[in-house]
Parts: sequence; C-alpha cells; structure tokens
Amino acid sequence: MEIKNILVTGVSRGLGIQVVKSLLADSHYCVYGVSRSMTPELEMLLSVYPDRLKWIGYDLGNVEDIRKVIFKEFIGFDTLLHGFVNNAAVAYDDIVTNLNYESLLKMYNVNVFAPMMITKYAIRHFLLHNTKGSIVHLSSISVHTGYKGLAMYASSKGALEAFSKNTAREWGEKGIRSNALVAGFMETDMSATLTDDQKDRIYKRTSLKIPTTIRSVAETIKFLLSDMAESITAQNIHVDSGTI
Repeated sequence: MEIKNILVTGVSRGLGIQVVKSLLADSHYCVYGVSRSMTPELEMLLSVYPDRLKWIGYDLGNVEDIRKVIFKEFIGFDTLLHGFVNNAAVAYDDIVTNLNYESLLKMYNVNVFAPMMITKYAIRHFLLHNTKGSIVHLSSISVHTGYKGLAMYASSKGALEAFSKNTAREWGEKGIRSNALVAGFMETDMSATLTDDQKDRIYKRTSLKIPTTIRSVAETIKFLLSDMAESITAQNIHVDSGTI
C-alpha cells in the first residue's frame, strides 16, 4: 500500500503530538511535522520513527517564508503530499474592550493567515501530483457557543471554518476534501490557564460532563484523512463531549 505523507503543524505537544502518534501507529503514514520548538516527547518519536517522521522548527508567525521553507526546502516538490492537518494555534484571551491590535494580528498570522497560505500550497501540491488530498482544520467549540474572554480566539477559528467550507466547494471536483474539526475543551497547555472552577463550569455544559479527550480528536482527524472518509467534505465535525 502507498505511504501517505501528511503535513501536520503544531506537533511539539498536546493535540499535535497525539495526532502524530495516531498516524505513526499506522505503518502507511509518514508525517512531516512543523512546530516552533522541540520537546522531549517529539525527540523520542523522531528516534523511534526516523524514516516516517520528519520535523522542521518554524514559527508560523512568519507567513511570508512558508512556501520557501516548508514546501520547497522541507517537503520538496517531488514528494507526494496526501494531507494537511492545521493544528497549530495561539490563544489571545481577553474581553473585547481590552482588544489590542498587535496581539490580534499576531494571533491571526498563526491561526488564520499561515494556514490559509499552507492550504494554498498544499492544494498546488495535490494538483501537481494529481492527488486527492484531505485537509483538516482544527476549530473550537467557542465558535458555536460563547465563552467570556474568547471572542478574538473564536473569531479566528470561525474564519477557518468558513475558509474550509469554501475550499471544499472550490476543489471538490478534483477529489480534494476539506473539513473543520470542532473540538471541545481539552486538557492541553492552551486551557491550562483556566482555573478549576472555570473548567468545571465549562464541562458541566457538556452532555458527558467531562473534558473532550485528546485521543478522540486525534483519531477523528486520522479518520478524516483516510480513504474511509472519502465522501466527507465541507463539514464541521463536532468532537466536543456533546456541548452543542
């Protein structure tokens, strides 16, 4: 069976590292990982899977060099690319009356503009090799139900959902799929700043009354990348412990 090459951003910790683990557990996947920093867990995976895990340190806040560094130097135009998982994100949490333009722009560079540009070049890669690629954008339940202090972050994820749906419509004729996975609140570094009381109130709003597990999100991403999801595109897939 053909090895599938998947580009995944934000692979150093949390959900990103779990997505990498889920993909590498299947010998038919090779992961091209991007993150700002190296972590012990990522270093261990690189030693265990030297042939199927490639990594580059890159700050997605640098939108202008994405084509040169990630696609030309790292992946290479001769490599068949089969999927892109847009996982990397930064959070800018505050109430709207404190909104700061510089902080907002920094977040949008990483959360919106960088993945849009990566999607552009990923689709060009798919077309170059006549590949029916799959794109998965990580969204957030905050887009669909309000939380105090998350207006700016939710807006960036809402932009991705709209971008994903229209991308799917635009390129579906070529067999290219694009979906957004709407994740509920997980126990990650991004949610670590919340107090136990805040977390408890969030989880009580769900049907399961518990955090969304990182494993369930990662495995759903893996499914959306696979041929088993060949008829799923232009969707917002909720993995949120029943929040909505």
